[in-house]
Amino acid sequence: MRLVKAVILSLFVAVLAAAQQPVRVLPNQLDKFVKSFGQAPVAPADAVASEAAEYVDASGGRVFAEVLRFKQDAKAYEQLSLAAAAAKAQVTPAYGTAGFQNQNELVFFKGSHLVRLRNAKGDAALLATAAQAISERLDKGEADIPALVKHLPNPEEAQKNAVFLHSFRDLSQLGMQQGVFTAIDTQGNADAALAAYGPSKMLVLEFNTPQLAKDNDERIIARIHELWKLGEPAPIAYRRVGNYSVMVFDAPDQQSANQLIDQVKYEQVVQWLGENPNILRQAEQHYVNTTLGVLVAV
Repeated sequence: MRLVKAVILSLFVAVLAAAQQPVRVLPNQLDKFVKSFGQAPVAPADAVASEAAEYVDASGGRVFAEVLRFKQDAKAYEQLSLAAAAAKAQVTPAYGTAGFQNQNELVFFKGSHLVRLRNAKGDAALLATAAQAISERLDKGEADIPALVKHLPNPEEAQKNAVFLHSFRDLSQLGMQQGVFTAIDTQGNADAALAAYGPSKMLVLEFNTPQLAKDNDERIIARIHELWKLGEPAPIAYRRVGNYSVMVFDAPDQQSANQLIDQVKYEQVVQWLGENPNILRQAEQHYVNTTLGVLVAV
């Protein structure tokens, strides 16, 4: 009996260890490419796994591939948006869920993975072939961009230049120096999206609890008033929209800034993991409303 228990325990440990090993995305053979060497890339602290390798095809074309895996899809999208901003490139639907391409580089995200491909000669076809081969090996995850980006005004255009931060603690990665930022305390429980609309820049902060949204709203308003009194730069327009704090910078005038804020969509979705505890109350309310409608009609 002890022997059986020991065997079961060892099998359990082996399965657990195998499950914890990240799935390798970059194999020795990738479509028409053969790996020439592999190495460990420099990865951000929040990446849970990383791979890098150089591939060569029969014609001598070379592609350097780097793959980072994160805990959430949103974090992979964050890294994509930051890379696109640094490269001054537009993000579009490509290969995975979204990505961008410039002369020597192709970057995309799919699920919780961020993929970066480089070719020194700027061979776009070679990069596209490698991107397609790697994309086919990746889980699609949620197969969508973060909802916050889709709630921006003109989301199809905003996505091309929006910078997204997931569970951020400070806004330093946005590359903006604004005094109002000192009033923001997210406790790592908020997302941010910054998008440009002509000369105007809109920043939307999504706090994940109403209390956090309320506390930050009060601090932001107080800080804006302080900046006005000091004659220092401040948002041209600011408003709380649900759990969003929305501010506009560099707009031509306050009217156009407020018109931008008017277009922000706040949608909260509540999903029950089990049976909806309010199902009886909702059914009763539906019955009352329906009956009342019939009585009014009669």
